[in-house]
Amino acid sequence: MSHIAPTPKPTYYAVIFTSVRTEGDQDNYAAMADKMVQLAAEQPGFLGIESAREGIGITVSYWQDLESIKQWKANAEHLLAQKLGREQWYRSFKTRIAKVEREYGF
Repeated sequence: MSHIAPTPKPTYYAVIFTSVRTEGDQDNYAAMADKMVQLAAEQPGFLGIESAREGIGITVSYWQDLESIKQWKANAEHLLAQKLGREQWYRSFKTRIAKVEREYGF
């Protein structure tokens, strides 16, 4: 992704997913990652996403409320991606959820 997600006036929530990848299986990972971005964009409450990877990967998705995040975490296809991530694609990861109370930029 090469753009900054347009987000509404705060408050809203950010899910920050930080990961370190395993070696190999790049094609299936990339396809699943693209599919998850598309699927997340269809979920109620989704506001946008930003992602970068160079050694460590950081993906930040933005959500209207905590209930939207809960529903996304429980999505059947997302549950499969989470399982494959733990089993195949990540050496380690951490998910953080934060409330965005203020933003600024140009």
